[in-house]
Amino acid sequence: MWPVRLLSLAALALAADIPEEDEVLVLKKDNFEEALQKYQHLLVEFYAPWCGHCKALAPEYAKAAAKLKEEGSEIRLAKVDATEESDLAQMFSVRGYPTIKFFKNGDKSNPKDYSAGRQHEDIMNWLKKRMGPAADTIKEADAAEKLVDSSEVVVIGFFKDMEGGDAKTFLQAAETFDEVPFGITSEGDLFKKYDVKKDGVVLFKKFDEGRNIYDGEVTKENIIEFIRSNQLPLVIEFTEQSAPKIFGGDIKTHMLLFIPKSSSSFEENLNNFKKAAESFKGKILFIYIDSEVEDNQRVLEFFGLKKEECPAIRLITLEEEMTKYKPESKDITVDNVKMFCNQFLEGKLKPHLMSQDVPEDWDKEAVKVLVGKNFEEVAFDETKDVFIEFYAPWCGHCKQLAPIWESLGEKYKDNDKIVIAKMDATANEIESVKIHSFPTLKFFPASSERTIIDFNGERTLESFVKFVESGGKDGGTIDEDLEDLDEDEEAEELESEDEEADHLKDEL
Repeated sequence: MWPVRLLSLAALALAADIPEEDEVLVLKKDNFEEALQKYQHLLVEFYAPWCGHCKALAPEYAKAAAKLKEEGSEIRLAKVDATEESDLAQMFSVRGYPTIKFFKNGDKSNPKDYSAGRQHEDIMNWLKKRMGPAADTIKEADAAEKLVDSSEVVVIGFFKDMEGGDAKTFLQAAETFDEVPFGITSEGDLFKKYDVKKDGVVLFKKFDEGRNIYDGEVTKENIIEFIRSNQLPLVIEFTEQSAPKIFGGDIKTHMLLFIPKSSSSFEENLNNFKKAAESFKGKILFIYIDSEVEDNQRVLEFFGLKKEECPAIRLITLEEEMTKYKPESKDITVDNVKMFCNQFLEGKLKPHLMSQDVPEDWDKEAVKVLVGKNFEEVAFDETKDVFIEFYAPWCGHCKQLAPIWESLGEKYKDNDKIVIAKMDATANEIESVKIHSFPTLKFFPASSERTIIDFNGERTLESFVKFVESGGKDGGTIDEDLEDLDEDEEAEELESEDEEADHLKDEL
């Protein structure tokens, strides 16, 4: 008995020594198991010290940890420096930063990926959903007030029969939302307190009109649609914290206002933008972006905008392929914004494709320089095989490839049947070619059929030469599903500091 007991005490003592920073447990390979055994509900962030997203998350993550600890919750928050603890990162398939996983009852075989926003309320609400019922049963006014005050958005179902079908349907809908706290009540005093005349659902929010009421047919789909249509502000600012809500929502058409907050016309333009947004609620998500914030410069570049061109508006669809639209007028009036949105909804707009001007010396070097304006005539030249690198100037992998690509160009510079070229895909867009990660390598064989072949082989000079000499057969596949082919490569790019900004572009 004694040896077993002593071992148990030793294990507990070891677990008790887990260091903390701002109420967040600091885990390493040698104390990870102990933490799992001591804390039955553990949220773990795998981060990189240089990662901007991780730095932005840190204060919110610490605030959530402190509040949970203050409440006496069984849940603890922890973090792992994945650049130092590579074994742990590999064990849990950490491919980008931050990666956040929830461990329950010491089980490390199947942790749940964190899927909500990056503000402390989002983290706490998501965790509490993992621990209890989909909605809190509310009987007292104090409990209702506390719930309504607990988060930016709160949903309460008012049903006189808590065991009825409508109440059960409401609870099923509540399970769909990780980041929103829910309550349910049948108390007449609470119906009266919140001026609810009959069974229904009330969404309370700390912005815009303050609350929305749904009293139509109670189906899971209707309640979900009601909540999703009302849980975000008419106009939401793009920030590190709001990005998951923006990109994770069901509305995939986004109207963007790029504007410096410090400008004298900020309030006027934002008010016009907000008034226009009222007409497209549930159809188009309206977002404004502070064009002076350094972290937002990648977004401006993605739309071909410079700070001095702001304020400006753009529209983007985030379906399988991203499509951007640019208005004819630069004036941000209510009528102009509404007309632009209506033209899009009516299918009257053509996509806006960016292109740089054709450089005078574009064909003077071994590797030819392509832009949107000369792409078609070069890439689809029926008499030549054309091998093109689509790159981003800031991409670390592209920089590593550059000398090899130059060598490939030198090899074929005197061959009038083969062209080696490159294009900055962040500044030039082609309707017939969609780029999802960098670098992307595509081969356009001499043909009238406009065939495009993706290169999948090793990025070595030898592999490139074999690919070109075989007419794209050795190491290539027909371009049918580029996104699947590039999935691993996109994840890989997130692992280096040079590619950290690419995370935002991938989300767009």
